[in-house]
Amino acid sequence: MKLAKLLENVEYKVVSGSVETEVNDIIYDSRKAAPGAAFFCLTGSRADGHKYAADAVGAGCMAVIVSKPVELPENITVIMIKNERQTLARMSAALFGYPARDLKTIGITGTKGKTTMSYMIKAILEAAGKKTGLIGTNGVLIGEKKYPTKNTTPESYEIQKYLSMMRDDGCEYLVMEVSSQGLKTDRVEGIFYDIGIFSNISPDHIGKDEHADFEEYLFWKSSLLQRCRVGLVNIDDPHFEEIIKDHTCRLLTYSLNGKADFTASDVTGVHYPGFMGSEFCYSGKEAYRVLLDIPGVYNVYNALAAICAAELLDISKEAVLAAMKTVKVAGRMQIAYSGDRCTVIVDYAHNGVSAKSMLETLKEYNPKRLVVVFGCGGDRDPHRRYEMGEAVGKAADLAVITNDNPRFEAPENIIKDIHKGFDPTGCPCVEIPDRREAIAYAIERSQAGDVIAIIGKGHEDYQEVRGVRTHLSDVEEVEKTIKKTGW
Repeated sequence: MKLAKLLENVEYKVVSGSVETEVNDIIYDSRKAAPGAAFFCLTGSRADGHKYAADAVGAGCMAVIVSKPVELPENITVIMIKNERQTLARMSAALFGYPARDLKTIGITGTKGKTTMSYMIKAILEAAGKKTGLIGTNGVLIGEKKYPTKNTTPESYEIQKYLSMMRDDGCEYLVMEVSSQGLKTDRVEGIFYDIGIFSNISPDHIGKDEHADFEEYLFWKSSLLQRCRVGLVNIDDPHFEEIIKDHTCRLLTYSLNGKADFTASDVTGVHYPGFMGSEFCYSGKEAYRVLLDIPGVYNVYNALAAICAAELLDISKEAVLAAMKTVKVAGRMQIAYSGDRCTVIVDYAHNGVSAKSMLETLKEYNPKRLVVVFGCGGDRDPHRRYEMGEAVGKAADLAVITNDNPRFEAPENIIKDIHKGFDPTGCPCVEIPDRREAIAYAIERSQAGDVIAIIGKGHEDYQEVRGVRTHLSDVEEVEKTIKKTGW
């Protein structure tokens, strides 16, 4: 299509050439530059695309989008713009024919629960016969196909491309995790959500490459409520008033503790061989009991929000009940094994707050022992290790300390840091740096009634050491050990 079509919602200035130039794609990585594409000079935290504009032209790009001057041959079309990220998103939406307009869209933000909630909503919609696409931490799902992603919320070009694939594959709905970074960097520009959900907020993603402080983090999170028609917010969150302060949407609330538009009450834990979950009473337009196949009160919050969204979309109670009874989320309170001997759960909890929350939840089911297999990632804030060590030490009856993506750090140094938070708790532990051996150790030495929590990696299927990723899946290792034991 003509470059002018891609620029129809963008403020720009023609430096050279013509917007009548024909283009067939937008490229922002010069290594992928090809004839017929427009090269977008994107300024990142590590690289500046303007430095590679000449390389892209040399590979055949005849149009270049810039935010500062570059020297290029006179026959090249050069377009000057102001806001890089916003422009890339708007041009990408135009390139793919504004696919979000053809989908009913649900965007989910919050510190915890986004992935689980997104899978719950997807399960409900599919139980109702609605074809649904999903974008989030675990990747992109379109029908039976799964595409890996680097970020919870991918770059805007990739988002628009995936939305067009969903539209072309017959999807009616999009369920999407919307990260604070995705909002801050305009990756979701061009998408106005039918429903925006805000689950909760606590300090996270604060650092030089993310958010300056909690106030900035909250600001960007809550901006989702200016990008949706209906906002659904957890009124029980301590920061509720700050979250909704600048909302521009129709606002609805949900709660486990009192007055709200939608509520859950009478929550009870349910545990028997082959099942660990919760039961609660939902109250919205109608009231009914729900059996949820994932443990934990915080997952009742996730389920409540998912059911609220379903009700707003006129999805039947029957579809809700069927989905809640069977929903599974890879690496999020995932029951990898449950039998008379023990129950093994794999979870993504990888900081002190999430570890404390999920382990306290498991204690509520009164296991004979709570055994925790965990480590901490390398090249990350050491305070996470102290906090993880303390959280596990206070909750566990036995800990197995192991590796979790040491990256470029020495594993023994990471484990030493974990001990600084762990040792004062007095919890017994063993150190087994090899994660496969650690998982096998915990399961093979389990006692009847134990709950074993393997935390930190969740859905990840790799171990990263010295920049090299090799295959390692906690769930697969559980299955191998169970098969070996013959249980």
